[in-house]
Amino acid sequence: MAAREIRLAVTPEDRRIAALAALAAGLSLAEAALPSPIPGVKPGLANIVILLVMLRYGFATAIWVMTIRLLAASLMLGSFLSPGFWLAAAGAAASMSMLYVVWHLPGRWFGPVSFSVAMAFAHVCGQLVLAKLWLFASADITLLMPIFALAALVFGTANGLIVARLIAGDGLPRAQSAHV
Repeated sequence: MAAREIRLAVTPEDRRIAALAALAAGLSLAEAALPSPIPGVKPGLANIVILLVMLRYGFATAIWVMTIRLLAASLMLGSFLSPGFWLAAAGAAASMSMLYVVWHLPGRWFGPVSFSVAMAFAHVCGQLVLAKLWLFASADITLLMPIFALAALVFGTANGLIVARLIAGDGLPRAQSAHV
């Protein structure tokens, strides 16, 4: 019996999503190589790409890029379905949920920096909640919150400033929430 060939139409948007997800995954891999004085504290470099995608192409495209990045990076790092993968997924889900909420708030009060800081705080909270419920039920990991909150503030601000700088010169307006 001959194998049947299946052809899928690839759109320019598919190519854009793949390229942006590859960039985000590459940043995740680079970040994994960086030493961290405190386990779990990372700059969240891929979030620069995710936030930029959301501002330029809308929330749905950002979800696709985030999902593909999470899967691709975990496969390349050998952490797919490990506790680290689930912690990353919990953080990603929390940060995208927060981004969805702040995206619908008045635009004059929110921009790349506030979006990025909100995402970073939500990411930390999502990871700590899962860690508390699943991995460290008997430990008081809330004692780590000030360290993670400070890291979220610093890295969220830095990443947001990078995104603001990247979009400052392109003249593109914020994606409309109708595209969400």
